[in-house]
Amino acid sequence: MANRIGIRREDKNAWERRVPLSPTDIGALNRTDGIEFSLQPMPNRAFSDAEYMAVGATIDENLTGCDVILAIKEMPLDFFRKKLTYVFFSHVIKGQDYNMPMLQRIMDLGCNLIDYEKITDDKNFRLVFFGSEAGQAGMIDTLWLLGRRLTALGISNPFIGVRQAIDYRTLTAAESAIETVGQDINANGVPDEIHPVIFGFAGYGNVSKGAQGILHNLPVIEISPEELLNPPDGLLDSKKHVYQVVFKEEHMVDPKDPENQFVLQDYYDHPEKYNGVFAKFIPHLTVLMNCIYWSEDYPRLFTKEHAKELYSGGQPKLVAIGDISIDVEGAVEVSLKATDSGNPVYVYDVDSGNAVDGVEGNGPAILAVDNLPCELPREASSRFSGTLKPFIPDLANADFSQDLDSIDLRPSLKRAVIVHKGKLTPDFEYITEFLGE
Repeated sequence: MANRIGIRREDKNAWERRVPLSPTDIGALNRTDGIEFSLQPMPNRAFSDAEYMAVGATIDENLTGCDVILAIKEMPLDFFRKKLTYVFFSHVIKGQDYNMPMLQRIMDLGCNLIDYEKITDDKNFRLVFFGSEAGQAGMIDTLWLLGRRLTALGISNPFIGVRQAIDYRTLTAAESAIETVGQDINANGVPDEIHPVIFGFAGYGNVSKGAQGILHNLPVIEISPEELLNPPDGLLDSKKHVYQVVFKEEHMVDPKDPENQFVLQDYYDHPEKYNGVFAKFIPHLTVLMNCIYWSEDYPRLFTKEHAKELYSGGQPKLVAIGDISIDVEGAVEVSLKATDSGNPVYVYDVDSGNAVDGVEGNGPAILAVDNLPCELPREASSRFSGTLKPFIPDLANADFSQDLDSIDLRPSLKRAVIVHKGKLTPDFEYITEFLGE
């Protein structure tokens, strides 16, 4: 049982500033449940050490007396201590080779490992997660990219006033800046060279909704995929608006058998029965926002072949791609690599098939920043903390020295125990085959 819970500093990369629990939630847990907290010092954490100390937490390099340690990202091998419990995004459940030494270290020390990703309800829906921040940051960054790509093409444009999400202190500040751009568009319109400006969103889940919410700080007219292909007279005439179109699965694919109708569950169960048809929409888009889950079983949205055809006659309407989902060479096949906030964009050169860093070249400019919630760390941490907070008393009160079946944890949390007392739990014994590689 842990009367004191520790929070490790994040140091996997220079951009990671998130934390699993906010000062507000730590203060509440201390008052209502008597749980004490220690945090390693971290100068660039989303919330300052002083904010945590103000709610009763201590700053302690060694996390003295903490039997349960929380973090966001993976931890270095020399950090782990015998028989302690570690809770973080471990990225081991697919047998990821780069984290197998870490997993082996956890097992060798007889530790317990709980992964946020596996805290699920009885229908396998995740209960602890980052929400719309990836979409929000991705949309802010894509507007930033759009301004610079258009400038590189010799087109003066209002989007040049947007900065990267990481350069704003808060989401509110970013939205205020985008509202200012919207006022410019409302007053002066968009440049003739790019009118109408059309943003296409592939997907309609939380990530897409987050991105759409940011776009709506501009004057937006929403249109349907059908109207994009066959717009009624006058629909796309306004220069004092940008346009938004959201695509669902039924717009992205058609049944291979023309006698069949599109059925969503059938598509999920049998994607091999469907052809991708999204390419017909791309020539009409200024910006493509990729917000879908994708695996190799499903058709792609935009292939390298499509890109070569589209750009063969010079610069088409498509200027930029915001690949928020970041499946390398996946749904957007021209998305060749993930990037970071320090070097976030590249152009897919259709002639060479290579990624050229920056915003110049013959092909779409692509934003593919991995770990986008890092760019809105306060908002992302607060939201994540709200989903994690209900599970903290369980973690604090659990006796991990007992057999797994006897530990007093709610089922959703017990499902997330990957390693218990140094051994893989039954649901995760399959990972054994990856440990020897």
